[in-house]
Amino acid sequence: MTKEQFIVLFEKCASGYCTAEELAQLENYQDDFELTVKEWSAEMGSSDEVRQQILEKLRSQISAEGEKRRSNFRYWVAAASVLIFLAAGTWFWVNTKDEHQIVRSDSGATIIKPGRNRAILTLADGKKLDLDDAATGIISRQGASILSKTADGKLAYGTNTDRSDKNAVAYNTIETPRGGQYQLTLADGTEVWMNAGSSLKYPTSFRGKERKVELTGEAYFEVAKNKEKPFSVVLNGMKVEVLGTHFNVMAYNDENVIETTLLEGSVKLTKDGSSTMLIPNQQGVLNNGASNFRVRAVNTENVIAWKNGFFKFDDENIETIMRKVARWYDVDVTYKGNLKPQNFGGNVPRFKDISQLLTTLELTGTVHFKIDGRRITVMP
Repeated sequence: MTKEQFIVLFEKCASGYCTAEELAQLENYQDDFELTVKEWSAEMGSSDEVRQQILEKLRSQISAEGEKRRSNFRYWVAAASVLIFLAAGTWFWVNTKDEHQIVRSDSGATIIKPGRNRAILTLADGKKLDLDDAATGIISRQGASILSKTADGKLAYGTNTDRSDKNAVAYNTIETPRGGQYQLTLADGTEVWMNAGSSLKYPTSFRGKERKVELTGEAYFEVAKNKEKPFSVVLNGMKVEVLGTHFNVMAYNDENVIETTLLEGSVKLTKDGSSTMLIPNQQGVLNNGASNFRVRAVNTENVIAWKNGFFKFDDENIETIMRKVARWYDVDVTYKGNLKPQNFGGNVPRFKDISQLLTTLELTGTVHFKIDGRRITVMP
């Protein structure tokens, strides 16, 4: 049984629609830790010990709530959730001086939905368009370009063959609010994925000797190759130069660093006379107010997980995690009490309501949350 088949079967049984044979099949995999596609990190502790902690907690809760009278089905659905938690894409570990803990979450039932595809486009004449409401098809004709919304909800630019002023260049700005993301294809064929709370200013057609755009926030670029016309991203006085490559740039105003991560090709980073080159699987880090770059090796899968529909945290503190959560779920975050200095790692889907993410964090036993409207309070 593959991991994907296991998840489908688990969800079917958890909903009460599986047959006796399917339930038996599910129970046969209760001890199977080979479903995971992730390697179990030593930092996460012993997988056997963690599993035992979860099962003991489940047993104690079942006993305390009189669940012994319920069927084996309910127990093994709970036990199967351990596999979902550890092996099917929703897991967390915490890096502290204390031992790893797995505990029950008592998060509130308030439903805060995740972000979705939404953005505001500002045309060259200042007109603003809500792309969420825009119909499929041609949205605007601007100088030498035609702007369209594709059937899959993406923004795309093409050539306006009806205009005589083919050299006319107009600038558009697309902004994704908190709780939004969007994808667009620039006039040269470059694909851009924009994360929540970001802004991109770009020409509707690329003229001259270079292709230049301006970014605030975070975006992933797959740049169309053109050796004669380099592509560059300008942000906070820094410049990322490429010919044709895949890379991610994170430059939010509420973060202390700018991070440029290269997946394919090569890029050159420059700031105030300082420069560095990146090769694939490297990340260039620039502290705010600094001009010297630091280069480090990274897991690029973690960096672009947002583009692929996941939160993937790699040894990050709770403040960094909650800034990402706030942008995606459009919530305000406050802190109460003295939180231990600790780092978390884990993987949860971005397209679930916020309770799943917070519950998963609480499973570490080191942090708790209170939801009041769209305000999240973080507590020890």
